[in-house]
Amino acid sequence: MSRFYRFMLNFGIALALVCIFIASPGYSLPATVTEITAGDFFKLGIEKIQHGNYAEAIENLTEAIKVKNDFAAAYNHRCLVYLKLKDYQNAIADCNQALNLTPNNVEAHLNRGLAYYRQGDYQAAIADYNKAIALKPDDFRVYYNRGVAHAMLGNHQQAISDYELALTNIPQISSVLKADIYNDRGIAHFELLDLKAAMLDFSKAIALNANDYRAYYNRGCACSRSGDRSCAVRDFTESLKLKPTNAQAYLNRGIAYHQLGREPAAIADLQKALEYFAQQGDTTTYKLTLALLKNLQQQLSSISQIALVIGDW
Repeated sequence: MSRFYRFMLNFGIALALVCIFIASPGYSLPATVTEITAGDFFKLGIEKIQHGNYAEAIENLTEAIKVKNDFAAAYNHRCLVYLKLKDYQNAIADCNQALNLTPNNVEAHLNRGLAYYRQGDYQAAIADYNKAIALKPDDFRVYYNRGVAHAMLGNHQQAISDYELALTNIPQISSVLKADIYNDRGIAHFELLDLKAAMLDFSKAIALNANDYRAYYNRGCACSRSGDRSCAVRDFTESLKLKPTNAQAYLNRGIAYHQLGREPAAIADLQKALEYFAQQGDTTTYKLTLALLKNLQQQLSSISQIALVIGDW
């Protein structure tokens, strides 16, 4: 199962336009030089981030740092761009610089923790989130991210505790974000085999965000594990309505159909799963699904041959 969203900053900084006027050749004007400040470069960098021009954003933020080498905000925002570009080493380096300049920088700890997380260094990520929590104990993002890191380490009970703290501190208007947290808490309950709690959390996620295919898929997995195959088929079907290319949903619905004795539907779903696993380049799951499909087809062939023999008596 995938591990869903992480939170990034929204940029709402008002931008200023730097206009350079060029005089006509026939006029003689006093020579003036307008110095571009670090703040000007910073604003241009923010504008480039807002428009998705990440390479230019890095250039502008780098110029801001050259002009003012203790510009912590420029390091912070350049770190965000590096995170977006999956350049985690440079992201960590920029967070280090920001923290050297402003040791109580919550955002730098949050961003460096995210970079460590994406590198697979979950312990280092948790260490940064702990520091961020000490500085700002009411920030739901840090609890959520720490919970996800604990989940990756298999510390599911600790993850649940962090998700609960995130839900306690999250703004009430953030229904989609709350749905994400319920979804991940449901996964933690599922891993601990508390299927009732898992299904309750997935249902809460669906109530908050009815367009989240993941919550339907996850609840389908919980239904299947609890032995309710019809419930599983229902939820996998809803997930596929929202994301028709979800190969895992086809695979799991196919297995549920097989367990319900609906073999033609099971074969059709397994074939569809193979198609999408091939498109996604998931060769490992493709091979496992192919073996399952062949086994099911062989079973049906054997049953058909037995039926013909019985009919001849």
